[in-house]
Amino acid sequence: MIELILLGSFVGLLSGFFGIGGGTILVPLLLILGYETKVAIGISVVTMVFGSIYGSYLNTKKGTLDIAMISFIGAGGFVGAMFSSFITSNISSEILELFFLAFVLFALLRLFLKIKEYKKQIKINRVILFIIGVFIGSISIAVGVGGGLLLVPILAGFLHVPLKNAVSAGLFFVVFSSVSGLISHAIVGQVDYESGVIIGIASLVGVYLGIHLKDKVGTVLQRRLLVGFYLAVVSYLIYRIFING
Repeated sequence: MIELILLGSFVGLLSGFFGIGGGTILVPLLLILGYETKVAIGISVVTMVFGSIYGSYLNTKKGTLDIAMISFIGAGGFVGAMFSSFITSNISSEILELFFLAFVLFALLRLFLKIKEYKKQIKINRVILFIIGVFIGSISIAVGVGGGLLLVPILAGFLHVPLKNAVSAGLFFVVFSSVSGLISHAIVGQVDYESGVIIGIASLVGVYLGIHLKDKVGTVLQRRLLVGFYLAVVSYLIYRIFING
């Protein structure tokens, strides 16, 4: 239990400090600790429920969350995430790890591509927003990632949503996708509730500390630390999949 509490606090700290979903951090750490891939994904989904709800509450207090816009994408994410356990159950652990590696590489690429800020937000059909949510929810939850990683560049880069609002919307989307994903994975028995709840509760403390810590550190240093972390994750996954596998 002590290991899980420390792990949850560490994951929450990194998540709050870097402003990224806990799944991209937690899953590889659980793999390093010896958890099987599908079990690690189930634990990650449980943990994301805690972090996304708490983080969205903090963002609401700061006034950066547009609930009306994200609700349609979130509804799509809820529907899409219901299919995540089907995807996970019918794909091997090795393929899931390859998908996860692709997500981390995409996250790394995003750090080197500056998202342009636009003054006017584009209005888009609600049906299209729903379809976007379905796609992101089904794919991301299947590998234990909330979906904000994919949603933020879509909102900021294509719909011209202000970056801070896009980040807040990405985290709120995870509320929908993670709750639905938890239901889906629970139905097929892929959830370690005890580990997930312990890590999830412990992560709340880390998220709080991380959010306050990020305001004291320069953006350049923050970005360099995140690049270093993702490079370490990519190196481990490549070793695990292609060398040690």
